[in-house]
Amino acid sequence: MPDQTLKQRKRSDYVYVLEYRTRWSDNDQYSHMNNSIYYHLFDSIVNTYLIEHCGLNPTTSPLIGLVVSSYCQFFAPVSFPEVLQLGLRVDRLGTSSVSYEDIPSAVGGYTHVFVDRTTRKSSALGDETKRGLQKLLPHAASDTPSSVNSKL
Repeated sequence: MPDQTLKQRKRSDYVYVLEYRTRWSDNDQYSHMNNSIYYHLFDSIVNTYLIEHCGLNPTTSPLIGLVVSSYCQFFAPVSFPEVLQLGLRVDRLGTSSVSYEDIPSAVGGYTHVFVDRTTRKSSALGDETKRGLQKLLPHAASDTPSSVNSKL
């Protein structure tokens, strides 16, 4: 059963917004976006934010984020050729982990644990990464002059 508080979320509950134009190939045989595509969108908005606002470079940064849990609750179908407004926020920010929440007609998210690229051992977030992610905490939204917008 879907969590009703998640279903009531609206675009203004998310600090970072990324526009995504659906593709014909996103649709499944039932003419709506395939469930697996939602996870592609979650991954894309999180990593776009980390690259643009947290100084992470996926190929060279000493820390990388590994997904250790994920979820998705679907509330309304979407399909090609819709343009989606993906939203991102941080629900929990720890020493070496972060839990995100995303929306495109569904609410989903996942937890990244940041690890050393070589040893794969859990490592504390760098200062720039932590500062960038703190901006996505819900209470930080009121401290932010306006939402951050981007296109995917």
